[in-house]
Amino acid sequence: MEKALIWFRQDLRIEDNPAWARAVKQGRAIIPVFIWSPEESKDWSPGAASRWWLHHALEDLKRQLEETGHKLILRAGDSLQVLEVLLAETGANALYWNRCYEPDRMRADGIIKSRLKDQGVEVWSGNSSLLREPWTVTTGTGNPYRVYTPYAKSCLRTKDPDPVESQLPDTVLEDWPGSLDLEELSLLPAHQWAEGLAAEWDATRKGGLGRLRRFIRDDLEGYTESRDYPATPGVSKLAPYLQWGQIGIREVVFELNKAAPSEGKNTYYRELIWREFAHHILYHFPDTPEKPLQLKFEQFPWIEEPGTLAAWKEGRTGYPMVDAGMRELWQTGWMHNRSRMVVASFLVKHLLQSWEKGAAWFWDTLVDASLSSNTLGWQWAGGCGADAAPYFRVFNPSLQASKFDPEGVYIRKFIPELKKVPIKYLHTPWEMPEAVQIAAGCQIGKDYPSPVVEHREARNRALEAFSSIKGGN
Repeated sequence: MEKALIWFRQDLRIEDNPAWARAVKQGRAIIPVFIWSPEESKDWSPGAASRWWLHHALEDLKRQLEETGHKLILRAGDSLQVLEVLLAETGANALYWNRCYEPDRMRADGIIKSRLKDQGVEVWSGNSSLLREPWTVTTGTGNPYRVYTPYAKSCLRTKDPDPVESQLPDTVLEDWPGSLDLEELSLLPAHQWAEGLAAEWDATRKGGLGRLRRFIRDDLEGYTESRDYPATPGVSKLAPYLQWGQIGIREVVFELNKAAPSEGKNTYYRELIWREFAHHILYHFPDTPEKPLQLKFEQFPWIEEPGTLAAWKEGRTGYPMVDAGMRELWQTGWMHNRSRMVVASFLVKHLLQSWEKGAAWFWDTLVDASLSSNTLGWQWAGGCGADAAPYFRVFNPSLQASKFDPEGVYIRKFIPELKKVPIKYLHTPWEMPEAVQIAAGCQIGKDYPSPVVEHREARNRALEAFSSIKGGN
């Protein structure tokens, strides 16, 4: 009986899984393996929220596999060494996996593939995560794209792939190798905030498929308008399921294509292509998690102010839209995209703190933390990346709040101390007369902070800082 190791990473599902499908097609008995090796990702090992999600996703995958008669073998340590040991223990002569696209992971995978092939092992890798892999989309001259719109147009000229058909093998292993218990990986954080994550998320494949179908049924048609309003449930929240591969992007598009034509459908598809663009940029410019794509921003005069950085992280800036977003992140492990743009702009432009500090905080606290999307998003906000928002465009957080949370539903949900503040002052609470503060039970500077910066002064400071580098390359 020929055996194959299936090395699970960011593809925690059986359906639409090319590595699994290949092993079944070849008639091999399957040995599912997950290796916890965070040190191999160097500075970008999974953050606390991602580890929480991973724990529950592995628990779910283990349950799915057991329903088919398989076991999930959990190991920890250097991936190559663990794989070599497992190949020897089981007598397997093949190893299949689905590709990851982070630079450190791709380099490590190349070494593993070369070493094991030299040892006579059949090694194969497939694509479970993307519609189009980063090297398959190029400009007419063969170069990578740096601007989203022409990239998207290029993608639209090719057909999207269908999900990979996955079946169960005819033969199931009887003698299984040893495995760690999931708890031995110590993925769950000690912080009490994890209770908020559990209340918000069903981190299972079933939970992801349910969200997908409800979104298409209830929210897709009006997505173009509703996606900008953080108080409405008009977004899919599929990112963490896609990040860990509990559902596949091909499955999402397959379901999307069943829906009736609408502008919302077109807009949502373009958001999926933006995700692919993020992978494209990271693959072709692997230094971007640490360096701005626009090199002139290496000279940008960022400032170090631990106090205002802490206020931003904790939702204590005195600007309700910013603080509501940051508190939503802390409480749920997620933040609405409109809020992400506002809080990111505030950090890099109002506070002149480096985009890297924001990226690091999001990396640790987002359940959908993706190195490609996190990097692209923060460099976009900082004006220093691909297709970036101009640095001189500075969001006014109060105007953003009045436009996209006009009734204050979102703000009141995450900032209870402002719950009784009249809507007239909700977006600019520092303007409340003392009598109104007393009536609302919210004294500015005591119950809710005064603004850490004044908007006009902060905007002028940001533009002055930008003018010092805008002549560079």
